[in-house]
This record gives sequence, C-alpha cells and structure tokens, in this order.
Amino acid sequence: MKKYHNAWAIVVLLGLLGWGIFDAEFLNRQEPIASSGEHGNGQIGIEKGNTAPDFELQQVGGGTVKLSDLRGKKVILNLWATWCPPCRAEMPDMQRYYEENKEQGVVILGVNLTDTETSPEAVADFVKLYGITFPILLDPEKEVANVYKAISIPTSYIIDSNGVVQNKYIGPMSEEIMENMLSAIK
Repeated sequence: MKKYHNAWAIVVLLGLLGWGIFDAEFLNRQEPIASSGEHGNGQIGIEKGNTAPDFELQQVGGGTVKLSDLRGKKVILNLWATWCPPCRAEMPDMQRYYEENKEQGVVILGVNLTDTETSPEAVADFVKLYGITFPILLDPEKEVANVYKAISIPTSYIIDSNGVVQNKYIGPMSEEIMENMLSAIK
C-alpha cells in the first residue's frame, strides 16, 4: 500500500510541476504593445488598454502610496508573497532594475499579499534581508490582489506613464524581461 501512496505523491508533484511550467511558459506569451502614447480606451480595468484601477496602500516602513500619484512614471505593479519561491527568485533582479532605472522615471510597486503571510513583520524582515529599496505595499484585505486577479504569483502589470495597463506577466521577471516590456512604452 505504501508503494502506491508514494507513486501517487510523485504523480501529484509531477502534475503540479507540469501545470507550473504550462502556466509560466504558455500563459505568459506577450502581445506586442501597440501604441505607447495612447491614453487608453477610457475604461478602468486590468486588460491591456484600460486605465489601471487606483488604490492606496500602507507601505512597509510607514506612509502610504497611491497608484494614481505615480502618473508620469512607468510602473511595474508586482503582486507577490515572501513564501513564494518564484517571488523570492525575482527580487534581486527587480531591485537591480529599479536602482538602475529609477532616475528615468521607473517605479516598481511590490504589493505583498499580506493576508497569506505569518505577519507584517515577516514582510519587513524580508525587505531588510533582501535590501529592497522600491516601495513594498501591504495588502492585508486582498483589496488589490482581488482587483488585479492575482491567482498565481508573482503576477506583474506594466503600467505606462499615463496610467494605462500595457501588459501582464505571470511568473518571475528578469531584468531582461522588465527592460523589454518597459522600453516599448511611454
């Protein structure tokens, strides 16, 4: 009986691994970005061409950040958690990219799915451990996670300087991916 139990566990793990690869490889295909100078289609939503839904959240270390206050800047809105291995893997690249591009009007907003964490202090400890200097926001009520449909994390939205959603990316982002997505928008 134990032999079948182990085999079943292996099948389940392989299935989860396969789903993760499918999710990361096939669902992340990016459409070319049309016009980077458009003001969007006038609708608020998370689809490409929509004005990104506004929110205001508490920042680790104090203060609040409101998405609409960042108009005029390119924004990577990254939904993540400290316990998520792909999220942890992308953080060093995100930090490097932010440091290299913040003077050019690039902002990375890390929205932590705080309701899934052991405590807000665990998030603050993570930020300190990884030396993260871009804004990390706490989403304890899943307000932003629900609006931006963070079903699989990390999930990132690329928002242009007019506040319009230009792209969505599911999975860990590298510096190269961020550069390719942001260089194509206004």
